[in-house]
Amino acid sequence: MLIKIIIALLLLFILFNLFRAGLAMLRQQQDTVSMSHFLGKRVLFSAVALVIILAAIAAGLITPNPRPY
Repeated sequence: MLIKIIIALLLLFILFNLFRAGLAMLRQQQDTVSMSHFLGKRVLFSAVALVIILAAIAAGLITPNPRPY
């Protein structure tokens, strides 16, 4: 159950960074953090979430849905 909470929090953080990148794109000020900074964080945490999911499946902590055939 803890692994699912961690994954859900990571997904919420990924969405948060996506919206921050959108706001940075709309502002286009030179003194603020650029949009690519937030998009880079989003990609990094997406990769971390994917690794956690794969490791949890390999360890047997979570089980994927059965295949339909």
